[in-house]
Amino acid sequence: MRGTGSRWSAKRRPLPVSVATKLGTLVVVSVFITTGLLVVALRTKTELRFITVFSVIASMLITQFVAHSLTSPLDEMNTVARSISHGDYTRRVSGADRRDELGDLASTINRMAEDLEAVDLHRKELVANVSHELRTPIAALRAVLENVVDGVSAADPETMRTALKQTERLGRLVETLLDLSRLDNGVVPLKANRFEVWPYLSGVLKEANLASAQRRGSGSGGQHTRTDVHLHLDVSPPELTAHADAERLHQVVANLIDNAVKHSPPHGRVTVRARRGSQPESLDLEVVDEGPGIPEQERHRVFERFNRGRAPSPHGPGSDGGTGLGLAIARWAVDLHGGRIGVAESSRGCRIRVTLPGVPRTTS
Repeated sequence: MRGTGSRWSAKRRPLPVSVATKLGTLVVVSVFITTGLLVVALRTKTELRFITVFSVIASMLITQFVAHSLTSPLDEMNTVARSISHGDYTRRVSGADRRDELGDLASTINRMAEDLEAVDLHRKELVANVSHELRTPIAALRAVLENVVDGVSAADPETMRTALKQTERLGRLVETLLDLSRLDNGVVPLKANRFEVWPYLSGVLKEANLASAQRRGSGSGGQHTRTDVHLHLDVSPPELTAHADAERLHQVVANLIDNAVKHSPPHGRVTVRARRGSQPESLDLEVVDEGPGIPEQERHRVFERFNRGRAPSPHGPGSDGGTGLGLAIARWAVDLHGGRIGVAESSRGCRIRVTLPGVPRTTS
């Protein structure tokens, strides 16, 4: 019975009918009508001129019906295409369920309109988000300088440190946007080399701790300024080696650590774990924190640009949520290697896993 039902479903499925088939059917039907009327005329001794008139009228009616079914969708597609060219991406073409070339064309136009609408929405969101991110440090810097010019504040080291903090934040944002611009333009080369994982990651963690301490002492923001979070490195085996672009991988690890520290509880622990992958010189990397974690419904969005997430800060209000670009940069760098990055299941906190493919296979 299961097999019979399957065959019955296959029989009921409508088959595609091309425009050429429809036009061929029109010719065949017209010929049959004309031939039938001629046979009727010969048997009933009807005058040929009447038969000719009836034949022409019938053929014209059928042709008009078929022509309308073919040209009407084209007129609608032309209207929708004209609207798209003027920036209206909300229009859609009906008849995408047709089983012919016109249906395929309607589906293509609708997909194109959806893609253009998504790109336009992304562009507007990007402009709005960039404007917002740039406005904050610029407004703070302007307020500091106006106070100095008006004599409200003296140009003492403390005031200059405040101005420097906003300038550094502005510089980091511009540098991040330049990285994203290079990504979109595809002009970033990948310089992969073999390296030892333990000393490399140890250096990245030391840089993160030193940078945090320096920013903490100067009151500078932008990246994490917390010194209560302990960074732990776990590499096994200790002599593990990998093949990747060290500079790009530094962006991945630094941004993942920065994100993990921001969302760690007071005196929390962030673990960077490295293991050998399945391919030669490949690398499995994990960054694990003890924060609130990422809700499952939000995991597919955490690597989008300017996405800060909705989880509350575990170390109190007022903490710097960053620009929402760090994880987007990390995903870009991993994609550049041909690897994978994603949020893995974890019983506590957040665990982000990175897989780098290592030495590419050579085909003979």
